[in-house]
Amino acid sequence: MIGKSTASNIIKETCCAIWDVLHGVVMSKPSKEEWLKIAEVFSQTCNFPNCVGALDGKHIRVIKPKMSGSRFFNYKKFFSVVLFAVSDANYCFRYINIGSYGSSSDSAVFSHSDFGHLLNRNALDLPGDTALPGTTDPALPFVFVGDEAFALGEHLKRPYSSRGLSLERRIFNYRLTRARRVVECAFGILFNKWRFLHSPINLKLENAISAVKAACVLHNFVRQRDGFNFEDSLEHSMERSNFTGVRGNRHGATIRDKFADYFMSPEGEVPWQLQAI
Repeated sequence: MIGKSTASNIIKETCCAIWDVLHGVVMSKPSKEEWLKIAEVFSQTCNFPNCVGALDGKHIRVIKPKMSGSRFFNYKKFFSVVLFAVSDANYCFRYINIGSYGSSSDSAVFSHSDFGHLLNRNALDLPGDTALPGTTDPALPFVFVGDEAFALGEHLKRPYSSRGLSLERRIFNYRLTRARRVVECAFGILFNKWRFLHSPINLKLENAISAVKAACVLHNFVRQRDGFNFEDSLEHSMERSNFTGVRGNRHGATIRDKFADYFMSPEGEVPWQLQAI
């Protein structure tokens, strides 16, 4: 038998060591060339060209931190921290942020994250604008895809509002959903692999955060070691983080319209899209 404080220190030190050793190896910031490779996989597997990531947030259940009031109490009526992540089409996390209050919305977590700041400053080293496959004009930016919780921007695309949609916009929403679902699948694989996520994490908050960070880099390590050609699961019980719709900008809306036009063109359509909506 070992003491509770000793076990706590072992968990903390081990998780921190795993993160420190693996983070730079399996979750480093992609270069322009790596972004292009990520986009190629999205185009091949999800039929969404110029896409370099899917982003979303999930609640991780925790025991209520001491002296925290209601900050970690979310709209689903339990205590949690938010895991915000960006996934590639191989279900590997390219960026994570863990520890925001459970009461926070996806848009708030994103806007306060390092990733959000880098994206807004165009500091992610994304490739320059590129024409979509089969076309020569216009050149469109590389983008991330998310749900309605995120603000529309030049490099961030969200679905059209669900009210009174034209066929073109319904097709766009379907194509975006195909790309966005990879981050949900990545969360599902993470959750099913690391079973401690199935119940509230009974650790001090800082240790719980360290454990989740370690699980995320181990997730990437296992994915890259074992390859990507095995059955993945979308079934998981992690709660989605708080949904709060936010507005975007006009330039982002114009770019989204150009993607929507492309998905209806002979160069950009897929044979089954009309039957899928």
